[in-house]
Amino acid sequence: MAGPGASVAALAVLLAAAAAFTRCAVAEPPPRERSALLAFLTATPHERRLGWNASTPACGWVGVTCDNANATVVEVRLPGVGLVGAIPPGTLGRLTNLRALSLRSNRVLGTIPDDVLQLPVLKALFLQHNLLSGPIPPGIQRLGGLERLVLSRNNLSGPIPFALNSLTALRVLRLDGNRLSGSIPSISIAGLGSFDVSDNNLNGSIPKSLSRFPRESFAGNLQLCGDPLPPCSSPFFPPAPSPGGPSPPSGGGGGGGPAPGSSKKRKLSGAAIAGIVVGAVVVGLLILIATVLCVVSRRRGAGARDGPKAATSAAARGQPPPASGGLTSSSKEDLGGGASGSAAAVAAAAAAAAGEQSRLVFVGKGAGYSFDLEDLLRASAEVLGKGSVGTSYKAVLEEGTTVVVKRLKDVAVQRREFDAHMEALGRVEHRNVLPVRAYYFSKDEKLLVYDYLPNGSLSAMLHGSRGSGRTPLDWETRMRFALSAARGLAHLHTAHNLVHGNVKASNVLLRADADAAALSDLSLHRLFAPSTTRAGGYRAPEVVDARRLTFKSDVYSLGVLLLELLTGRSPSHASLEGDGTLDLPRWVQSVVREEWTAEVFDVELVRLGASAEEEMVALLQVAMACVATVPDARLDAPDVVRMIEEIGGGRTTTATATEEESEGVRGTSEEEPSRSGGTPPAAPTP
Repeated sequence: MAGPGASVAALAVLLAAAAAFTRCAVAEPPPRERSALLAFLTATPHERRLGWNASTPACGWVGVTCDNANATVVEVRLPGVGLVGAIPPGTLGRLTNLRALSLRSNRVLGTIPDDVLQLPVLKALFLQHNLLSGPIPPGIQRLGGLERLVLSRNNLSGPIPFALNSLTALRVLRLDGNRLSGSIPSISIAGLGSFDVSDNNLNGSIPKSLSRFPRESFAGNLQLCGDPLPPCSSPFFPPAPSPGGPSPPSGGGGGGGPAPGSSKKRKLSGAAIAGIVVGAVVVGLLILIATVLCVVSRRRGAGARDGPKAATSAAARGQPPPASGGLTSSSKEDLGGGASGSAAAVAAAAAAAAGEQSRLVFVGKGAGYSFDLEDLLRASAEVLGKGSVGTSYKAVLEEGTTVVVKRLKDVAVQRREFDAHMEALGRVEHRNVLPVRAYYFSKDEKLLVYDYLPNGSLSAMLHGSRGSGRTPLDWETRMRFALSAARGLAHLHTAHNLVHGNVKASNVLLRADADAAALSDLSLHRLFAPSTTRAGGYRAPEVVDARRLTFKSDVYSLGVLLLELLTGRSPSHASLEGDGTLDLPRWVQSVVREEWTAEVFDVELVRLGASAEEEMVALLQVAMACVATVPDARLDAPDVVRMIEEIGGGRTTTATATEEESEGVRGTSEEEPSRSGGTPPAAPTP
């Protein structure tokens, strides 16, 4: 039996354990951290109640995470809680042990406070989908331990600072969807595994240290070039073909001049130079005399034997007899912009051998244009954009006509299938579709010609700079754009049995009349080799082969486009936001499921005081029916048109629908009265 001493010892142990448990239970971050959090919330307007108050432990507050001992705050995560305004200085910067800060998907304005950039152990900073402006602060280099930096989809401007090289622990860097300009600095961070600067205003060559990242990381920067994008010296049109022999030496002066850097070679004496000149002149004269004699002899013999026969044969084939000099439009297919006489002769011979394959072929109402390939070669060109299927150029011809030339890459089909598909696309005539007007097919180059619409794309209108001076899209205009896209898609499906295959905001081109917005890049997926594709963005979840698209996958993409108009969010950047956000349809579903439907809608609509909440909710329901996971559960395109028209309540008049069938492409020519007679004539659709 234990004595009294043992009982006292056991009681002491129990009391010590209870005291330790009590200390752990009431452990709290220092008062300065509690006051810093409360000061941040008090100074920052927010739409959702967070329940932070002094009477509850700070480690239990929404979005606040403490360490295991509840002794200090290590994470603050407040995504999508409706924060509005700048981050107040002297608040979050006082959380000296903070390791992760996420304020994504709010309306945070201004710049990152300097005290936040001095947090000594910060590992992750997520500020995407906000309204941050100004340059990336150079003080970011003080966050030496930072591993994830995500500043996507803000209004940041200016250059990318070279000081980012100081962040040697960085593994994720996302700056896409801003207004950053200038060249990309050479960022050499060994552990950097995710990098994205797409959709900015960057220019110049991509540094070799970053060329290992995919082309999608750099897309949307019109003046950016170099691996993995096309090389910086890439020409607009194909270069002159080789005549079968070795290429002539580069340089305008031929091969006889000294090479650069040869100034240190020995100088020849005057006598030697004189001897060389005399010898060259003599040799040249002998060669010239021999050439003239040879040509005269051949012409006499050929004229005697084949003159009448050649003329008769040419007439029998329906071709004019060969002319002595000058080039046809086909003979200059590969000359670039001009050539010497010998190069022109070589190109003419190559074109004559190529025959029909070297022409610019017009389809549909494109025959109303009055230019040929030769005119295109002389046109001034400006890059409009680079996409997955090729590069688009704005070409201004000498007589004033403006067209868009798309230079395709990696086309897999043969000439016969290409011709047939272009003829089918040329037959499409609808106010809300931008058809192909002409095409060019050769072994090395495939070009498509479209009408030029000068008002840009819906993507640029919707996601362009959201800073001051920008006019936001009101609700009625968004509805008209939605109806235009739906009508164009329904016409493709019902009148031509064509799948569009690439419905997205950047392929909705705008006219002065919002009801005449047009779908572009239609049905090009059939020209390329089968390829696997990752779900997300506009792509329907069941699509794994980019060539095997259906009407239902088109409707899914249209639904995503409608969600984009409603939310103001870009689906191409909603899938991989650095810390695990969902794609756009799934994000909307999660918000609606939590009965926060009002938070789905674009803050610009809320700021404009949109009074059409019922219409917005109704269009949201249509969009969600379009993005159903099961294809058979989705609407058909004509049903989408009917439902949007019903939501509009008669604002889109029946006259608009009638004009769709009667105007053809008249919108294009009416918006560009400055063109001289090169625009196709307006004619009713048969």
